[in-house]
Amino acid sequence: MIKCELFPTTTTTMTAAAVAVWLSTVVTILSRSHADLNVYPSAGVLFVHVLEREYFKGEFPPYPKSGDASNDPITFNTNLMGYPDRPGWLRYIQRTPHSDGVLYGSPTAEHVGKSTVIEITAYNRRSFETARHNLVINIMATEEFPLPYQAEFYIRNMNVEEMLASEVLGDFLGAVKNVWQPERLNAINITSALDRGGRVPLPINDLKEGVYVMVGADVSFSSCLREVENPHNQLRCSQEMEPVISCDKKFRAQFHIDWCKISLVDINKVVPVYVTRPDPGSGVLPEIGEYNPPPESLKSRDYFSDFIVTLAVPAAVACVLFFILGYTMCCRREGVIQLVHHNSIQKSSKELRSMSKNREISWPLSTLPVFNPVSGEVVPPIHPDNYETTSMPLMQTQANLQNQITIPQQRPSGKWYS
Repeated sequence: MIKCELFPTTTTTMTAAAVAVWLSTVVTILSRSHADLNVYPSAGVLFVHVLEREYFKGEFPPYPKSGDASNDPITFNTNLMGYPDRPGWLRYIQRTPHSDGVLYGSPTAEHVGKSTVIEITAYNRRSFETARHNLVINIMATEEFPLPYQAEFYIRNMNVEEMLASEVLGDFLGAVKNVWQPERLNAINITSALDRGGRVPLPINDLKEGVYVMVGADVSFSSCLREVENPHNQLRCSQEMEPVISCDKKFRAQFHIDWCKISLVDINKVVPVYVTRPDPGSGVLPEIGEYNPPPESLKSRDYFSDFIVTLAVPAAVACVLFFILGYTMCCRREGVIQLVHHNSIQKSSKELRSMSKNREISWPLSTLPVFNPVSGEVVPPIHPDNYETTSMPLMQTQANLQNQITIPQQRPSGKWYS
């Protein structure tokens, strides 16, 4: 008889309180891993969701060895459920594995009423474990959308993740509200300068990528913002000089704004462009009669006439041009004159070539004497008349002096001469 025990009686059993704590911990972890987080952004308003590393650390097991596990590198992957990427209006940024990730974007009116499920996968780069959450984005409609007056600022001393911080964005909106004085003011969108074709700055602490911030209001632009449209400031911007803006000092303490890149848009004056689309049909072709396919026995086509036309026409044109050219060159006076002129040039060239072969080249005095120093006779030429001298080198060698006549030398007088 075999006896099966779920919990051995010889081991120390867990108390009821310990079991309850353990079960509550398991339930908490499972609820974190599989619960969906619902958010309700408004259309036309900037949406920012921070993926905090501290929130995901509890989902990974503690480090078994001694050390601090709070600095585990954690990266995030975000995608639309069932798709490899995020929606077009939603962007994500995480600068380093030791910083928080940020989802941000501006949903439009066409996304209202649609539930968007974003899968968030956290990767622990130390233990290679993952944790997955679902973020359900329910886009709501708002009566304030769209705000009619929109201004886009370019801030040079900020990165996009720095600007997405709630306190920094709040300070910027406060400064804009101070110079604009609207009743309603919202941040519509934030875009990194790199997404607009900007260049990556040098690795210097004071250099930032830059960020574009678009805000919307319900009242017209203030006189301070209108100063950028002044012809004097436009001229300074064209000369790459800083324009003179009276309210710049209200931003300068924290934000360095490039006033030459500010954009002011009144959407009430923008002419909407409507794209007309054809009405979708039923997908069934209209009935236009019975289809008659071609017969199986098709007549062969004769291509001989096409071949004759293709070759005969260019050949006839070539023959006509040939006869016209021959008549012009041989029968016309102008052509005969050209032929005679060409013939005279050829004869002159031959005559010059024959004269160049017969010309004499003066020999260097250092190689040949002019006369015989004993007899006083003139030394005959070392080459015949028909010898070509055009290719004769300046310094003669023994091989080149085959036709040279031996010069008699002076003999000494005396009885010892034989």
